[in-house]
Amino acid sequence: MIQSMTGYGKADAHFGGKKIYVEIKSLNSKSLDLNARIAPLYREREIEIRKMITPIVERGKVDFSIWTEKENAAEIAPINAEAVKSYVTQLRSISEEAGLPFDDSQAWQLLVRLPDTTAVQTSEELTEEEWNVVSAAIKEALQHLVDFRKQEGEALYRKFKEKIDNIARLMKEIEPFEKSRVQKIRERLEARLEELRGVDYDKNRLEQELIYYIEKLDISEEKQRLTNHLNYFCETMNTGHAGQGKKLGFIAQEMGREINTTGSKSNQAEMQNIVVMMKDELEQIKEQVLNVM
Repeated sequence: MIQSMTGYGKADAHFGGKKIYVEIKSLNSKSLDLNARIAPLYREREIEIRKMITPIVERGKVDFSIWTEKENAAEIAPINAEAVKSYVTQLRSISEEAGLPFDDSQAWQLLVRLPDTTAVQTSEELTEEEWNVVSAAIKEALQHLVDFRKQEGEALYRKFKEKIDNIARLMKEIEPFEKSRVQKIRERLEARLEELRGVDYDKNRLEQELIYYIEKLDISEEKQRLTNHLNYFCETMNTGHAGQGKKLGFIAQEMGREINTTGSKSNQAEMQNIVVMMKDELEQIKEQVLNVM
């Protein structure tokens, strides 16, 4: 079954007082175009992250993001008690030396603005335990992306099947006009010859020329090839091989050639109108094929 290149997946996890978010979304593209935005702590694992993503997404313009947020319990920075005591001692000493009153409320307003009153946060290091949590979240987000793509692929499959059936139906609608036009061509030629009074012509030769003319306008081969292409398109959709989108695009091009040739051989307005409708159905297929993996 086909998959769409359009997809979205997300996941989150908790570790060490923070919440880890993973998001991945993809759109159609001729090849893989991966743009990764990774939180600083996890950048050392970027190569591994890309190796996880690449075989799953295969094709498409992909935006991958991973970021963290501190949870409520971890948002409050601890106070550096030693630094506060040192500042208070210095402030009292300066007040006494300068003969200025020491106001506790004003002192606290000043203290919260001074540097180092909160404990210095040491730089984080990525542990193997945390990486396992992150890795699991990435895999979960990728699975959601694949599920999304499959759902979109099912919708595309139904759309393609509808358009393929429409083209096959329109092709059959051509047949009555195709058969009647032979008699119309004959009648038109004979009527022209009747206008040429006094001109004698070889009726056997006329039959030969008529047969030759009709053979040039015959679309039996085009119809047969178009039928084969329609069947092949459906068979390709039902396979699970990689690169279905490109293959379906090539088949659609071949379908277009047969429809165009049929139109060039159609010398009746009714047939040409049907060919136009076939082209419209095929154009919708071509547009949507660009979204197929």
